[in-house]
Amino acid sequence: MRELEDKIVHLLEKRQHSISMSMLQKELKIKDKKKKALVQALESLKSDGRISVTKDGRIRLPKKKEPTQEAVIVSLSRGFAFARPADGGEDIFIHADRLQSAFIGDRVSLCHIRQSPKGPSADVGSILKKGSRFVTGTLAEQNGVLELHPDVAIRYNIPVSRKNVAEEKPGSKVQARIRRKAHSSEMQAEIVKAYGPAGSARVCTDAILDQNGIHIEFPPEALAEAEAAASQKITEADLKGRLDLRNLSICTIDGADAKDLDDAISVSRTRKGYRLGVHIADVSHYVAENGALDQEAKSRGTSVYFADRVVPMLPEALSNGSCSLNAGEDKLTFSAIIELDKEANILSYKFRKSIIRSRVRGVYSEVNSLFDGTADHDLRKKYSPVIRSLHAAKDLAGILKEQFARNGAVDLDSTESEFLLNDEGVCIGIRPRKSGEAEQMIEYLMITANRAAAMFAESAGIPFVYRVHEQPNPDRVAALIQVVDAAGLDSRPLKHRDGKVSPKDFSNILKQASGNSAQKVISHQLLRSMAKARYDVNPVGHFGLALSDYCHFTSPIRRYPDTAIHRILSALVKKKKAGDLKDRYSDFAGEAAKLSSEAEVRAMSAERSADDCYMAEYMSQHIGDVCRGVISGVTQRGVFVELENTAEGFVPMDSVPGDFRFDGKLSQVDAKTGNRLTIGRPMQIRVVSADVASGRIDFAYEGPAE
Repeated sequence: MRELEDKIVHLLEKRQHSISMSMLQKELKIKDKKKKALVQALESLKSDGRISVTKDGRIRLPKKKEPTQEAVIVSLSRGFAFARPADGGEDIFIHADRLQSAFIGDRVSLCHIRQSPKGPSADVGSILKKGSRFVTGTLAEQNGVLELHPDVAIRYNIPVSRKNVAEEKPGSKVQARIRRKAHSSEMQAEIVKAYGPAGSARVCTDAILDQNGIHIEFPPEALAEAEAAASQKITEADLKGRLDLRNLSICTIDGADAKDLDDAISVSRTRKGYRLGVHIADVSHYVAENGALDQEAKSRGTSVYFADRVVPMLPEALSNGSCSLNAGEDKLTFSAIIELDKEANILSYKFRKSIIRSRVRGVYSEVNSLFDGTADHDLRKKYSPVIRSLHAAKDLAGILKEQFARNGAVDLDSTESEFLLNDEGVCIGIRPRKSGEAEQMIEYLMITANRAAAMFAESAGIPFVYRVHEQPNPDRVAALIQVVDAAGLDSRPLKHRDGKVSPKDFSNILKQASGNSAQKVISHQLLRSMAKARYDVNPVGHFGLALSDYCHFTSPIRRYPDTAIHRILSALVKKKKAGDLKDRYSDFAGEAAKLSSEAEVRAMSAERSADDCYMAEYMSQHIGDVCRGVISGVTQRGVFVELENTAEGFVPMDSVPGDFRFDGKLSQVDAKTGNRLTIGRPMQIRVVSADVASGRIDFAYEGPAE
């Protein structure tokens, strides 16, 4: 039977079209007395799905199901679009005629996927889920026609419907609903909201919030829950089973302007090494599971930070009130008590609900002055209740830093910007944000607590929300190797037979690049080659920190994954069984991980866009100024230059004298002189323009700055 079935399939594959029963019998030379065996073979093939039979009885191979791919439309241009595959990979080209009216942000199913030397292309088979049809942008006028210049990646202006235009003029920042004209593929913008002049970074930030779906106002029911929770006094019932740590030398350390103080520390020396206490606001005590406030916090996922405001995850009644660990006040906390040896290896840990009373409201700049010996008498007096704890914490953090370096944790060179605003909210200054010894100390202590929380959860085998950072993609590592080679560094640490690199390999490259003119590009390329950190229910490890177990436990006021694991760990410390926790929290942990990862991407995108607007606002006040900067990026068309204040702008090659050609890697090279404009090289530039609405800053070449 099997032999006959194979013969039938082989014949159909050879003929490539349907065949009648009589012709099949003739081709296979099967006599009438053996026709029954042929019928049985056909029935078997049909039930297995290896053949199909048409209505008129013709036999054929089943039609092959065309492969499809899920993707999201990420940009629109006149005549074409690009879609980004859901599972990663290269963006896919789609001709406008094959777009099926899909819009930017739509989740689509792609079909007829083709490969060519220029890259992949496809057709939109169907729209699986429509994205928002509301976009923000700036009004412009072209030949007397009012148009919307979108903030999203729509590469052309959209005519504005005159029906609802009131006082909005060119140069206004607005939100519009995008519609297609009746019986036409052309789009039209219908203004639904006006923000103000697009030349204001504050106004642009308002639009950025809406474009990214970040809500300022809390729903009334969530506010009511927060107010009710915040009004509750600490009772004897609340203290039952809690560790009373009010006699410990505990303090908070934050920026001078911080109001949501969610972590406090205590460190003491022991015979074996150190006892670290990290005491975190007990947010899960105040936020009822599945309540309106919990659902809103889960939806927001994180607090979002801009130059002129913070959009909190929790209402201020909790974030700045009951949950904030203000000095001199009794506060409910969740404490990690961690024992470490003299080499900062974790010996043991315990997690307990607790109550603390912070002795001092610490400030980073003040603690730094204590550490460097410049603190005056008043400051030394302020910190005297916790000075021994602070010095023990400083020593412990120093040992942890050395340990992380030995293990190969990747310490990337990244500079954050600090914006100075006047009373009207206009940016009047930019400077690099400095991270002193106190900031680094708190970072290492928090990492240790996060690590212990993940170890605790994994050892207990309970549902959890881990912070994960996966192995770099091999293709990106290959691109990194090219850049390392071009910079004249030794790329051999990145070359492994199995294609896998370790954090130590990355650290090796960073050490080589230290002090090198290409240090910045190497650091940037390393960052690009690494996977994006995210939240997951599986403990796959954290590549950048060189840790096998990691989570976010220390900031439940401003991050929902921390709140989620506080809730799960609270049940665990109450001696709930692992099986019961799996039944109760498996779905919750998965949902929290997914939503929190999405919220983080949304927040980071909004924060970066707003930062660009504030930089442009500041540089718009310095048109014509000549400044010194360093080449931070090189493209076919020109170079990017970063100024000492962290603002970055673009220098087109047509403003640079000479016959420069891009080498495809790190430099623009003058074909006649061999002069190189390469990453890390100083350059004098002149500020030409700065567009606040787009955040674009343009420079012109003024000369070398050796």
